[in-house]
Formats: sequence, structure tokens, C-alpha cells
Amino acid sequence: MSNTTTTATATTPAAGTAAVPTYVIDRTHSEVLFRVRHLLSRVGGQFRDFSGTIAFDPANIDASSVEVAIKAASIDTAVADRDTHLKSDDFFATETYPDITFKSDRVVSTGENAFTVAGTLTIRGTSQAIDLPVTYLGAAKDPWGNEKLGFEASIRLNRKDFGLTWNAALETGGFLVGDDVDVTLNVQASRA
Repeated sequence: MSNTTTTATATTPAAGTAAVPTYVIDRTHSEVLFRVRHLLSRVGGQFRDFSGTIAFDPANIDASSVEVAIKAASIDTAVADRDTHLKSDDFFATETYPDITFKSDRVVSTGENAFTVAGTLTIRGTSQAIDLPVTYLGAAKDPWGNEKLGFEASIRLNRKDFGLTWNAALETGGFLVGDDVDVTLNVQASRA
């Protein structure tokens, strides 16, 4: 018979490792918008089909994360011919690359209700690390008691970094489509 004494110990989560609440992006109350120069003016549009999850706790930012998938073929600039061209192999090649994805690596607080969400953005099969500045708009309950969070984010991307290189030279010099694309995200998410 052994003289070893076995002591039962209760296991509790270490500080900062508690489960972080998960929220699902509410597409009907969210937007994925973009603007890009076309000739002289700037043209805008949006992606209408997207989904994603946000694990977020303001008291536990290090454990927060974001995953988003956007259906590239849901692009809408309010001009059917332009949308068809954007879906073609000249731009998004939506038949070959149906999804635009983002997956965070880390979330860092940069001030009151301000964060940088660092992660990998993949467009047209090309992945790039980006730092997305995000503003937390707060939490609220809707009239039916559902918990909601709100976020805003804006970033300027160079489309050529993601293989979107098509362009047409202009007789007066320069090109038809600008390289810089301004992306704005307005997100409301519901507790899963």
C-alpha cells in the first residue's frame, strides 16, 4: 500500500481566460462599403452578402477575435454592366474565388473604444496582413431583449496588393481606375 496522498484540486479558469462572448454579424443592419476613383470622380458600391463572428469582451481584449466572409459576387455598384465586369476575371474572378475573407490574429486596444484588429485579408486568392482600425460603438438590447454590439471601421487598401490589376490607359495620361480603395464597415452584431 502506498503512502502517497492524492489531493483533489478544483480547476478554475486562470485570470483572463474566461469564455469571451460571441456575436454574429447582423447583415440586415450592417454594411460593407467601398469607394474607388474612376476617371475623375469616385465611385462607390457595396457587398450585399456577408457573414461573420466577433468574439468580444471589452474587459478581455486579448481574447477577442473576428472572422468574416464576404461573397464577392454580391458586389453592387448600382450599374449592372460594371458589376458584371467586376465579377469577371479582370477583377474579382468570382467563379474561381467566391469568397473574400478576413481572420484576425490579435486585437489591441489603442484608446477608449478604439482597437486595431490585426489579421489576414484574402481577396482573389491573395492573402495580405492588414491592421484594421476599429471603433467600438457600444452595446445595447433591442426591443426584444437581444444583446447587440456596434462597430465601425475604415481602411484604405491598394487593390493591386490583392491581384486586382486590370486597368485602361487614358489618352490624356493616367489610368481609368485608381489603385486605392477606401473600405468602410458598419457592423451590428447579435449575441450568439
